[in-house]
Amino acid sequence: MAPRYPPPLVTGVSPKEGPPGTRITIRGENFGNDPRDLIGLKICGMDCLLSAEWKSSAKIIARTGPGKGMGDIIPITRYGGVGSCTVGFRGYFLQIGPLQESAVWIDESQTVQSNLDRGRSATTIAAKEEEDPLGILDEGDKPRLGEDQLLEMFPEASGNLSLENFSPGWYLLEHHRNASFSDLKAGLSYMKRKASTRSEGPITFVRSNLTTILDCLDSLTAMYEKYNEEDLRGDCMNSYAVLLMQAKSCADGLFQEVLGRKDKADSTRNALSVIQKFRFLFHLPLNIQRNIQKGDYNMVINDYEKAKSLFADTEIKVFRKVYREVERRIGGFRNMLHKRLKDTHNTLDEQKKLIRYLVSLEYKGDPAWECLDNQQNWLIELLDDCKDDHIEEEKNSVQAENHAVSPGGPQWKPLSKVNKSPSRTGITRESSFSSLSSSDQQAAWKFRTPQKVLFIEDITDIMLQHFPDYWRLGQSYFTREKSEKGVKIDTSKHGKMKQMMTEVVSLFSNYVRAAFLPESLEGMPEAEREKFGVWPKSGKQDNIPGNWLPICVRNIRNCANYLSGLDGHGDSMIVLKDLAFDMRTNCMFTLLKQAISDVKCLHTKETWVVETDDQCGGTTQLPALFENIVNEAIQHLHEVVVMNKPSEPEIFSQRPIQKEATMLCSQLLQAFSICMEQLVFSPPLQKKETKQVKIVIGQEVEVEQHGDPIPSLDKRLIIMLSNCRHTLEVVVPRIIENLTKHGYVEMEKALKAAQDTYGALDQRLFSSYIEQKSDPILGAMEPNLYRGGFSWRGWQGQAQGVRNYLKEIIMSLIEVHSEVFSISPKFVMRVMQKITEAVCEELCRLIQCVTEFNAGGAIQARLELEALHSTVRIYSTNHVEACFKEAFDVIPELSEEGKLMVAGLLEQFKARMRIQLWCFQSEDEPVPLKMMTHADSSC
Repeated sequence: MAPRYPPPLVTGVSPKEGPPGTRITIRGENFGNDPRDLIGLKICGMDCLLSAEWKSSAKIIARTGPGKGMGDIIPITRYGGVGSCTVGFRGYFLQIGPLQESAVWIDESQTVQSNLDRGRSATTIAAKEEEDPLGILDEGDKPRLGEDQLLEMFPEASGNLSLENFSPGWYLLEHHRNASFSDLKAGLSYMKRKASTRSEGPITFVRSNLTTILDCLDSLTAMYEKYNEEDLRGDCMNSYAVLLMQAKSCADGLFQEVLGRKDKADSTRNALSVIQKFRFLFHLPLNIQRNIQKGDYNMVINDYEKAKSLFADTEIKVFRKVYREVERRIGGFRNMLHKRLKDTHNTLDEQKKLIRYLVSLEYKGDPAWECLDNQQNWLIELLDDCKDDHIEEEKNSVQAENHAVSPGGPQWKPLSKVNKSPSRTGITRESSFSSLSSSDQQAAWKFRTPQKVLFIEDITDIMLQHFPDYWRLGQSYFTREKSEKGVKIDTSKHGKMKQMMTEVVSLFSNYVRAAFLPESLEGMPEAEREKFGVWPKSGKQDNIPGNWLPICVRNIRNCANYLSGLDGHGDSMIVLKDLAFDMRTNCMFTLLKQAISDVKCLHTKETWVVETDDQCGGTTQLPALFENIVNEAIQHLHEVVVMNKPSEPEIFSQRPIQKEATMLCSQLLQAFSICMEQLVFSPPLQKKETKQVKIVIGQEVEVEQHGDPIPSLDKRLIIMLSNCRHTLEVVVPRIIENLTKHGYVEMEKALKAAQDTYGALDQRLFSSYIEQKSDPILGAMEPNLYRGGFSWRGWQGQAQGVRNYLKEIIMSLIEVHSEVFSISPKFVMRVMQKITEAVCEELCRLIQCVTEFNAGGAIQARLELEALHSTVRIYSTNHVEACFKEAFDVIPELSEEGKLMVAGLLEQFKARMRIQLWCFQSEDEPVPLKMMTHADSSC
């Protein structure tokens, strides 16, 4: 009956050729619906159904049998029957060497001589050419080299693969002289593939040749049964056994040397395989050394942890020996890391890496805490060195100052020693005057930066550069990641860490206090106080100039604010904030006191050069100098007082400081009054400048010209009176406004105290000036009045006019007027009124003392009183009018003729002294200008 399904058809095979046992893939159609449908498979006429694997109706995988030559692949299915093939497969046999495994029978007639039965090993094997191990063709025009030529090129070598003196170069020149480099590379790949297939082992060999091996076993079993049937006595089997043993002995003798070499090669191969498989461990000591030299510490630690996890508990001697070498090198590496950790030049990141490396290497101890302790000791050492170096520099400066004062002393040489740790601090400074001569040094030492200022800069640089890293390292000690192996955070060291931080900050604070605020350390024991440094005191000045203090305060404040940003509520940062606050208050008090001292010394700078201003009148440069000193001090304190940073307290937040600042401001404002009073009553001795001037009068004559001497007392009084009034009305309000703008408190109290002080000084100066000017006038009035035996009762002559004594009084008043007007016009009225009162009062007293007037005396008295009264009318006061009224009441009443005479003489007096009387007229009153006659000009 015809099949119900079409016959199978093979349309493709891969690979198309191969030796027996080659795994091939067969593709086509109609191979059945399941593996049971495939009932037969012949490849090159050999049944291969046992190795066939049905995959699908279009795919079968099988291994070839011992078929040789080109043949078809014929599948047979249950319902389709015998199939057909449109492609073929070529089977071939590989040339098998005497030591190679083979699943088929090998014809050894061509490779093994017939004298093997005599037990002698073959010296030459006339075998057919072996298969090329490279699997490439040698096609080209170059002729093959002869054996003689090859012997010359490779003496004591051979191209035979089976000999010990095999030379690859010989073989390539002999068989592949025409091959290109790419062909040789392809041949190398082919040889590696063949070697990999050979190294698959016996299991792979059995799997590949399972059908053949089963056939061999079946044949041996059938042969054994056949012999047992025919050999009734068993002698045949014994003889066969003997023959087999003899064959085995012969084979052992024949292949003993070859098998020995094979065993040695196998052992070497196995050793190389072990080395290759565990090359990580064997190469690890050298890799550790190389990675350490390259600085790739992470790779060293990773390799060590990997080796530790694999070989720490191994019992193999070789592995244990190599692992001990690894441990030895890791121990050296651990010591090197620990030594580097103690190096204080490392940055924070480097320190963290070193600590992490040591923890990963299971360092015995706590490397992080050791690093913290080492950093603290090093930071304290830096602060100590900085303090000691600058104190020594200060001692040299003081010594230089003393030598400069005493010319006979030894010459000063500036200190140029190197800091104990220049690479760590970078604060070493050589003297900026090292290139000057000794005389120039003595003149220049006083202008250099004070040593305490350099000390502040250096010690704050140390704290800003190193303490933040130290603090961050301490914080990271308690916040390390839990993923790190072996990390155990010891929370009990929190208190110790805070104590260490506070110790460093307190030491820094005490060093600064010892230099700038030594009085704040007076409560300490003497021994402990000396540890913070005792700065030498100069003979001239114990403290640094005030204009340097704001720089020092700025450095301290910047340091305190920056470090407070790390831990604003820590105990150590409170110490820094207190230091910054104390430095600010000390700077404010020092600058104010220095300004007070500078103001008190202003009397040495008075030049008595009066500058006249329409608004201010005549003043010297002294009030301006006073204002400049105060404003300069306020400006220097601007950053200290006004500019408060968010974390800093207000400088006037404490009542004692507020009261002290207000008191100092009041003293500063009042200090100028002492200076002015001293200039008036006890002026400093002024050096007279002597100038040599050559005047040619027929011949050269040298004449000494002296500078202006100190003005007289009366002139000093009016000058200082003008300065005092200007200071009270202009300078002090401006200073108070500036102080208030800069945040100083309770300035109204300072203003009130200053007004009282300058008001009292003004009154004292004014009284002294009036006394100085009026006493000579009043003292000369009575003698001049009665000069020449004048008598009011015995006056016999006719009245000739106003007498000279009154004219002298008027001229004295004009002189006072001129002096005051030349300094400060605004004081003219005040001064002239007071002097006029004194003169009128004295004249009234003299008139009242007259007991009797005759007619001429009455006319003369009324004329002189009228003349004085009309002259000083502009400066008249109630007191002046009262004095004149009392004087007029004493004089008897004149007759009409006497009154006319008085009026005529009075007009004549006014006409003759018209020019002199102009200064007694107000600015609004017009002055008639007439030509003066000779008679008019004669007074």
